[in-house]
Amino acid sequence: MNKTIFFLFLLTILNNCSFNKNSKFWTPSENIPEENNPGYKEIFTEEEAIGQEFNANLSINLSNNIDNKIASNKFFNNDAIFNFDGKLKKSSRYKFSKIKNFHQFEPKISFHNKDIIFFDNKGSILKFNEKSKLIWKKNYYSKNEKKLKPILQFDNNGKFLIVADNIAKYYMLDLISGNLVWSKKNLAPFNSQVKIYKDKFFIIDFSNTLRCFSIKDGKELWNIKTENSLIRSQKKLSMVIVNNLIYFNNSIGDISAVNIDTAELLWQLPTQSSLIYEAAFSLETSDIITDSNSLFFSNNKNQFFSIDLGSGSFNWENKANSNLKPTLVGDYLFTVSIEGYLMVIEKNTGNIIRVTDIFKNFKQKKRKEIKPTGFIVGFKNIYLSTNNGRIIVIDTSSGKIKSVHKIDNEKISRPTILDKNLFVVKDNAIIKLN
Repeated sequence: MNKTIFFLFLLTILNNCSFNKNSKFWTPSENIPEENNPGYKEIFTEEEAIGQEFNANLSINLSNNIDNKIASNKFFNNDAIFNFDGKLKKSSRYKFSKIKNFHQFEPKISFHNKDIIFFDNKGSILKFNEKSKLIWKKNYYSKNEKKLKPILQFDNNGKFLIVADNIAKYYMLDLISGNLVWSKKNLAPFNSQVKIYKDKFFIIDFSNTLRCFSIKDGKELWNIKTENSLIRSQKKLSMVIVNNLIYFNNSIGDISAVNIDTAELLWQLPTQSSLIYEAAFSLETSDIITDSNSLFFSNNKNQFFSIDLGSGSFNWENKANSNLKPTLVGDYLFTVSIEGYLMVIEKNTGNIIRVTDIFKNFKQKKRKEIKPTGFIVGFKNIYLSTNNGRIIVIDTSSGKIKSVHKIDNEKISRPTILDKNLFVVKDNAIIKLN
């Protein structure tokens, strides 16, 4: 009875007390300004993103900073330098039915030799040759599944194509014929890259679980569960593989290392405060890349990290407000912030050595609406795509804008290169430029 009276008394007090900054119940004095009040402390503060140029006239020579071994390792996620210097003339379009809510997703083209593999609005998988001719079109979804407009992620090993989607289905096709080899259902939808490694492949689902499957029949071999979030971000998760170990992120910012053979969790490192986990729906982390010694990635909370692969400890952290996949070229990391600043960072120290404003020629009202969607680095130029259908060509050495090309009026994907052609995806076509 005494407990009941106590709780009723406490509830009465709380109902009559204000939780705002003007209440004496919550602040030491209502007459002292917050910034001058020794009893006032802001618990969660947002770091200010870089908003001005730095060392803008610094020239960077990349010719002596190319490690072909790192650049060619597909498990490292790092594109390094592409041998591309095209004039961005439209050469052809690969058309398909319009993908609904394309702006929310990060679909990626899969290449097989010179052929292109993508999907359409109903989950049909399309294979085009280099002349834009359709080789085959396959759809393995039921009538009800097609209505869900599945978004697909791919990886292939030269013989088979692994497909995973956001309606919890995964399956394998023969790359030559497009015929279905096997098909399975998962407990939760998938939300990550797909990685094929030897006779296994890996995907992360919406429950923040890394799952390892057999290529032979799609059977699950093991899984690693990490902490889940009640609200889930649509940002695609990523992974890298180094020396038989897989490193991956989850939607609340944890990085984990797992032994592929034993399924042993070696270490796990949180990058966000546990006090704000349920705000993780707003966290957008870039793809992870590696040089085989460290992991590199950034997020939209103004953080760029380098993490030691062996110990799982931080090498450094700096301020770079970007959810775009970074690029590592020798000793230099390249990224572009959400606000449109191209940043060059020293790999070993984390020091920012140059910042250039890519959006400075846009009017203030316009630049608030423009967001970068991805970039690639070439010997002479950096090619940056945007959510308003532009490709901005930037001099790699100086960081200065050379030209702006209008491709569309809406979002186009991060560029990718094949056989000295540049490809971007929009909601109803793949556009090839050279």
